[in-house]
Amino acid sequence: MVNKLSNHMKSWLGMTAAVIMATSAVSAGLKQTSAPDFTLKSNAGENLRLSEYRGEVVLINFWASWCGPCRLEMPDFEAVNETLGDQVLFFGLDVGPFTSLGTSEDGKQLIQDLGVTYPAGTTPDADVVRAYGLLGMPTTYFITPEGEIVEQWTGLLTEEKLAKLVEDLLLSLSGSRG
Repeated sequence: MVNKLSNHMKSWLGMTAAVIMATSAVSAGLKQTSAPDFTLKSNAGENLRLSEYRGEVVLINFWASWCGPCRLEMPDFEAVNETLGDQVLFFGLDVGPFTSLGTSEDGKQLIQDLGVTYPAGTTPDADVVRAYGLLGMPTTYFITPEGEIVEQWTGLLTEEKLAKLVEDLLLSLSGSRG
């Protein structure tokens, strides 16, 4: 039983790594595009619409409660949110209910267990997965105040790498406005 499980896990991890590598290669060629609108039903019970945050730098992290890399990076997102959250709005969007990687309840429990304080939850709109072209998780989008996607990262982000990407975006925006 243990061998079957570990072989199954090895196979799953191998396929996951292949998807992440393939989507990372695709994301490197991402053209600047408008971020599709959606409503996030936060764990706090709020309905937050992305379009209402025009004028702010936004980071959207697509995750699922049963996604191992997603779970691993959430504390790092929380840490960067604590340092840079006054300059960037973090959204954590649980798409597990649409990808068979967890239920809404699983997502709520994970947010609570990890002490996530930035807006995180799910959406009632399954089309958001297709609208953003998600091919792997976690996937993070970096969005300008004008609502344009300028960076996409598929795969696990460490605290250091995430902070660097956010700082680089903020620097590029301050240079383009100054």
